[in-house]
Amino acid sequence: METKVTIVKDFTKGKVDDKLFSSFIEQLGRAVYTGIYEPGHPSADEQGFRKDVIELVKDLRVGLVRYPGGNFLSGYNWKDGIGPRESRPVRLDRAWHTIETNSIGIDDFVDWAKKAGTEVMAAVNMGTGTPQDAADLVEYCNFPGGTAWSDLRIKNGHKEPHNIKYWCVGNEMDGPWQICHLDASDYGKKARETIKLMKWTDENIQTVVCGSASSALPTYPEWDRIVLEHTYDVADFISIHRYFENQGDDDDFLASFYDMDQFIKTSCATCDYVKALTRSKKTMMLSFDEWNIWYQSQQEPHPWVQAPRILEDHYSLLDALAFGGMAITLLNHADRVKVACLAQLVNVIAPIFTEPGKGSYKQAIYFPFRDVSLFGRGTVLAPIVKTENKVTKAYGEVPAVIFSSVYIEEKDEITVFALNTSKNQSSETQIDLSSFGKTEMIYRSELCGSDLSAKNSLENPDAVKTVEIPAIQSDNSIYAATLKAASWNVLRFKVKK
Repeated sequence: METKVTIVKDFTKGKVDDKLFSSFIEQLGRAVYTGIYEPGHPSADEQGFRKDVIELVKDLRVGLVRYPGGNFLSGYNWKDGIGPRESRPVRLDRAWHTIETNSIGIDDFVDWAKKAGTEVMAAVNMGTGTPQDAADLVEYCNFPGGTAWSDLRIKNGHKEPHNIKYWCVGNEMDGPWQICHLDASDYGKKARETIKLMKWTDENIQTVVCGSASSALPTYPEWDRIVLEHTYDVADFISIHRYFENQGDDDDFLASFYDMDQFIKTSCATCDYVKALTRSKKTMMLSFDEWNIWYQSQQEPHPWVQAPRILEDHYSLLDALAFGGMAITLLNHADRVKVACLAQLVNVIAPIFTEPGKGSYKQAIYFPFRDVSLFGRGTVLAPIVKTENKVTKAYGEVPAVIFSSVYIEEKDEITVFALNTSKNQSSETQIDLSSFGKTEMIYRSELCGSDLSAKNSLENPDAVKTVEIPAIQSDNSIYAATLKAASWNVLRFKVKK
């Protein structure tokens, strides 16, 4: 298979926001308990946070971490998670059928985020919660002092305000599975009034209203239109969520990027319709604040227990490749997708996995996420790609090889991310960078292997990993690279002066 990609310096798509490399931790399963927090663990610090996990999160350079939910959010009272730990109530988490001890709350999580080198994107309860509850939480977190809620934060050991800037106004309120699910009009009205109170408390915050939880819901995209008609002038982002899983056809699964691409385009079109309808000058940006591979069909019921092992998908090399296609899609929509949260971060459908009292390791999806986070910050360019198409059952014809290219102007570096989705054909790929003048390849890596079912584990943590391979030389900035069948590739270049 022959492929040609031409990357032109002036063909810019959009600036990548650091928040595109964000993630998500919900009070769910072992994401918090024995994930980020495990007092008594050999690596635990003085607050009980696992330092081995903190180092892995730092390595990923996560921009924001959305917290505390998720479905958990719509039945959660944030006041249960503050104050002396021994005084916090134990509650039923009805969303996930678990026991919640509230050992971790907003103050604790902000402390953890600082240690992990990231920031919090907080979320307010739009199920059982009220607009007043949301405004009180903003006051507790962000007001300097001298009021009941801000003084309580100070009493609880945090003199300086948390200054949380980004706030999700509910979670998946379009979903019938959500506690106190609302229809679009009722949610839109409630969200508008909630945002008013939140921004009257702190005018510097930015808010995310709930868009569609899935393109498969019958309310999509009408839900988004109605919500935006109520909130367009007060909201800063609309959220979208999408998960994928292998339903038994590898070619369909590897083409998940196509479905994600169409989802984003439809969401943008819906936003732009409301922009025209409301005569607004503002372009609504997207917060793709839940995305990943999630084998939802494998969920099983469990008894009422604390921190059960639920949603603990163990990812294969094949999963990592499909994941890479989604990462490329997000980069290629950097002009409109300004926040994206990999859901989730630790243990629960996550790139990082831990064992209680033992070690931690990197799951297969860790590597493409780390690649785009490390090398994908800059200006996305729109490559001109000529490649073969392959026919899939779910999506028809889709390109067999996909690309994203990012130019880091201050370093004069170009990174090309490439995914070859063909399981049996390598791609003889020509990469033309001649518009940049003289260049040299400075780095090249690939993620591939003969066993697409290979998975990492505590006992075998390197079964799947990125491998650096020799760079390719060129005298005219046109490079000939072989992209192996079923491979994720990173190729980095430096512009010579």
